[in-house]
Amino acid sequence: MITFIGGKGGVGKTTCSAAYALKCAKSGEKTLLVSTDPAHSTSDIFSIKISDEITNILPNLDAIEISGAKESKLYMDKVRQSLKNVVSPIIIDQINKQIDAASISPGTEEAALFDKMVEIITERSTDYDKIVFDTAPTGHTLRLLALPELLGAWVETLIAKRKKSIILMSMANHSGNAEKEEIDKDPVLNILKNRFDKIEIAKNIITDSKKLNFIFVTNAEKLTIDETVKAVEILEKHGITVSEIIVNKILPENMTDEFWVSKKEQEQKYLELIKNSFKDKKISLLPLLQEDMKSDSIEIMADKLRE
Repeated sequence: MITFIGGKGGVGKTTCSAAYALKCAKSGEKTLLVSTDPAHSTSDIFSIKISDEITNILPNLDAIEISGAKESKLYMDKVRQSLKNVVSPIIIDQINKQIDAASISPGTEEAALFDKMVEIITERSTDYDKIVFDTAPTGHTLRLLALPELLGAWVETLIAKRKKSIILMSMANHSGNAEKEEIDKDPVLNILKNRFDKIEIAKNIITDSKKLNFIFVTNAEKLTIDETVKAVEILEKHGITVSEIIVNKILPENMTDEFWVSKKEQEQKYLELIKNSFKDKKISLLPLLQEDMKSDSIEIMADKLRE
């Protein structure tokens, strides 16, 4: 099972992702925790250096931190190499200039990050019982999950245009008859088809509730709840299952200070709003901890998630 954990910036997604992954590992499931958040605080939480290579951090628990910027560079270098093998050397400099311009365009890092996530899902799913993705803030994650649909339509259009171009060139070279062999062997068309196949695999996984689910982290605060409601509606509209809501940073009971008593009363009202807004979801409550987040704090949170 693949689980994405997301939410508004500052709600505690990374700590909840780490706690959830630890919960799975402690229950005997071999688990991979993947951080796609640019902040990458997973290393700090577990006090272990985690890189872009899979690292074992605890029994049954591995982790990896992937960088959008690094993946974008690798992605563009791969595109360069692929095109170098299929286009004329005369236009390669112009192609490289276009790739350089594309590398700083909006959405490039998301596309590269998406490719890396698909690679992990397709190549590592058989190695793990659970793969847990700690995602970036809500807007970034929604754009990322919308990519299969957008990229699929774009690549499909490129395939159709490339086929038309090959047919016209073939007809010109063979007295008006298009050679099927030239279409089948075209290297650019094969690259596009392979890309399209990967996108389709990702799309099928993302919308399959038996393979992937989404957990949202929120706080008992009005703006955060409103954003979560909207995000859940968007995801479910696109066929992505949201199975659970984690309400993080719950205040302790039996406080006597007037300020905190008032805050606790307000929190109770928002907890009721959360229950009414997500009646069909599992709701977990995690406490606001007195100390800074560290490895033993994650143990406490993991235990709370098991209840």
